[in-house]
Amino acid sequence: MTPLHPKAVVLLSGGLDSTVTAALAQQDGHRIHCVTVSYGQRHCVEIERAQAVAKALGAAGHVVVTVDLRAIGGSALTADVEVPKDRAQEERAGKIPITYVPARNTIFLSLALAYAETLDAQVIYFGANVLDYSGYPDCRPDFIRAFETVARLGTKMGVEGRTVEIRAPLLMLSKAEIIRRGQDLRVPFQLTHSCYDPGLEGVACGRCDSCLIRREGFRQAGVVDPVPYAIL
Repeated sequence: MTPLHPKAVVLLSGGLDSTVTAALAQQDGHRIHCVTVSYGQRHCVEIERAQAVAKALGAAGHVVVTVDLRAIGGSALTADVEVPKDRAQEERAGKIPITYVPARNTIFLSLALAYAETLDAQVIYFGANVLDYSGYPDCRPDFIRAFETVARLGTKMGVEGRTVEIRAPLLMLSKAEIIRRGQDLRVPFQLTHSCYDPGLEGVACGRCDSCLIRREGFRQAGVVDPVPYAIL
């Protein structure tokens, strides 16, 4: 018998996109079980925000998995490399940015897949978006479909015929559209964190690519962003 509220695993970073994604999973009728990855990111405040978001949404489960990607480095988020600031949209639309973390979504989805197997959940949600972060290769539709193949071939669930679907409901939405969708769902935007280079108190810098994209999205959506910024 199919459960009335099937389980779904949600990759929850504590950011705006993953929070809206979690709310959409609930709207789809799922009981959400969230996975947050503490990977040595400089913006580790997002882990606390993820815990607050999971609680606010009433998640059925929430695990924090630690993976030290600083041992690998290769990104401004996991190494002593300066985070780009004050970049124009044209610059952000260029080559793959230094904030790209090597194979991050592959690693994260693998952890979510492992959690899904323990729960016998056949859906994984994550907040990938190709419009605002077109330079990130692990946010493309082809990557998502390929990972579904990996899930089918490399898990006990898959071998037994219980396939895992990867859903990225925000994939083709603009930031403003994501914010409007979140507003309709009464998402707790005040709990979310998007900044790549926050201050000691966790206050968003207001100048990194992620802050600029978020702030512009709120302006375009006509919605007040409830989080504080160091630079107004």
